[in-house]
Amino acid sequence: MIENSNPSLILVGPMGAGKSTLGRHLSQILDYPFYDSDRVIEEKTGADIPWIFDMEGEAGFRRREHEVIEELTALQGIVLATGGGVVVTPENRQLLHDRGCVVYLWTPVEVQLARTRNDRNRPLLQTADPQARLEALFTERDPLYREVAHHVVSTASGNLKKVADDVLACLASHRQG
Repeated sequence: MIENSNPSLILVGPMGAGKSTLGRHLSQILDYPFYDSDRVIEEKTGADIPWIFDMEGEAGFRRREHEVIEELTALQGIVLATGGGVVVTPENRQLLHDRGCVVYLWTPVEVQLARTRNDRNRPLLQTADPQARLEALFTERDPLYREVAHHVVSTASGNLKKVADDVLACLASHRQG
């Protein structure tokens, strides 16, 4: 792990967990730069995530994602919101776990579905049964989120202040180590 009195705060979890919204909020509180790995990928490629999936498939996207995760986790004192599938790549899990305080934002499928219902920028949900897709992703990824995380915080309440306070308590605990 990178030793630093200001370790990076890394948010992992499924789509709809609130990683980006919470990450932006926490970056203001902590006065840390905020990065959203999906936005960084889009900036570097000049294309949005659905286009990358269409042109390169999920494997091509995951290659690009790994490069960005390697780059961003080398920074210290940042807040990083990751894409929901970042944990499917073992090398990403290792980098995330070793280079920051990782908080898994746990969110039940029903809440994810409600939060992502009208979002057309999520290629994995462009299916006839988004709920079944979210349930399958949860089954596959929940153990991986738990493996990489130092802490688990529920975002089911939707209360930004409470969730932020819970995450900040995790970061303080991580710093004391």
